Amino acid sequence: MRAQHFIGNQWVAPANDETIAVVNPSTGLEFARIARGNAADIDAAVNAARKAFDTVWRRIGPVERGRILSRLGQLILENHESLTRIESQDTGKPLKQAAADITVCARYMEFYAGACDKLHGQTIPFLQGHTVLAVREPHGVTGHIIPWNYPAAMFGRSVAASLAAGNACVVKPAEDACLSYLKLAELAAEAGLPAGVLNIVTGYGREAGAALAEHPGIAHISFTGSPATGTAVAQAAARHHCPVTLELGGKSPQIVFDDVDLDAALPVIRNAIVQNSGQTCSAGSRLLVHSSRYEEVIERLARSFEAVTAGPADGDYDCGPLINATQLDRVKTFLARADADNIGFAAMGKLAPDAAQGGYFQPPVLLRDVPHKHTLAQDEVFGPVLVAMPFADEAEAVHLANDTAFGLVAGIWTRDGGRQMRLAHAFHGGQVFVNCYGAGGGIELPFGGVKQSGYGREKGLEGLLSFTTLKTITLNHG
Repeated sequence: MRAQHFIGNQWVAPANDETIAVVNPSTGLEFARIARGNAADIDAAVNAARKAFDTVWRRIGPVERGRILSRLGQLILENHESLTRIESQDTGKPLKQAAADITVCARYMEFYAGACDKLHGQTIPFLQGHTVLAVREPHGVTGHIIPWNYPAAMFGRSVAASLAAGNACVVKPAEDACLSYLKLAELAAEAGLPAGVLNIVTGYGREAGAALAEHPGIAHISFTGSPATGTAVAQAAARHHCPVTLELGGKSPQIVFDDVDLDAALPVIRNAIVQNSGQTCSAGSRLLVHSSRYEEVIERLARSFEAVTAGPADGDYDCGPLINATQLDRVKTFLARADADNIGFAAMGKLAPDAAQGGYFQPPVLLRDVPHKHTLAQDEVFGPVLVAMPFADEAEAVHLANDTAFGLVAGIWTRDGGRQMRLAHAFHGGQVFVNCYGAGGGIELPFGGVKQSGYGREKGLEGLLSFTTLKTITLNHG
């Protein structure tokens, strides 16, 4: 991989000629380098995007935009194996998870390719002799600050939607996971995307990311990450009145009632925290169980956790490493706090025999009887740690589910149809799954949260609309 940015469909050396080491989470060893971007690189990318938008991209009709995205989706599938290897080595994802994410990226291209020519406007009844149109238009140049946990998938859900709406893009991926973006940018150029429409600047958030957030040439920012960084991005963008979509994480509950089908529920509940080593904004990280089934659920789930193996990405185990040493230390700090506070360790997975000593491995952990005000039940661990607690009745379940600073996703497990609807409406959040749990849901499903989980929506047609602005045109024709 080149230690360069991708600007104007060309490889461009960083302005300061500095690079950053790329570390394999499975080994802790450097295997590549990326460019260390700064404000000058961001400025060059924004200027390239603005020129492309003004001179070429805005003049290309929606049907042709859709064809380009469709070709890109096909190229992603044709390069599926190499992209999977890149994604797996860069992030530590097991190969099967990385492969699924590449497929999802291609599916985003297909979905938004088909949506390009379906951004319909409205006619609004008004005064006699007047016709009023409300039309959707692109913002212009959009900025995308994207985290390390799902690089290819988030490239699809954010960049594909923006391109479909007719914007040009500047992307700043997390320094821990950039390599798939650079390969995808190459494929986008091969698919026929005009020079400057898609630009990738790698580097640290405090340098390149901050420069993108505060750049006056950016008309809309899509950010996924921590609440603290999201606040900083929103504040920087507000200085030039730039709208922002924020997806900031969660502490999502799985609510299990006494009439649950445990054979169906338990594998899903386990996978919702084991997937991607728990490094998922919508991970089902809190388990609320009716007191009459609590011991049975803990016992069965403990056996399931103990069967999970954490190991190197290329071993394709159930659970890969965490992304870096900092994240591993964060998770271990939470677990040390649980131990110090005498919280019960119900179960822990095992470490694969071929796990390198320098890898960032944490086998999944199930904690029981966690007080609902404890930091483990309130704060996002962003690791494979599931905290369990009982509840007595439906009212307490609703209280516990909503009693955090987050509001992203909830899973409700019950066969009672009335209870399903009551709980779904009572949960203060962006997505609810009943007798199922999709980590963020399908490509077609609007996704986002409330409270400290952020605002705005991605995915589906709602995500496409967020990359447009509405213009009202009033015609007086007598």
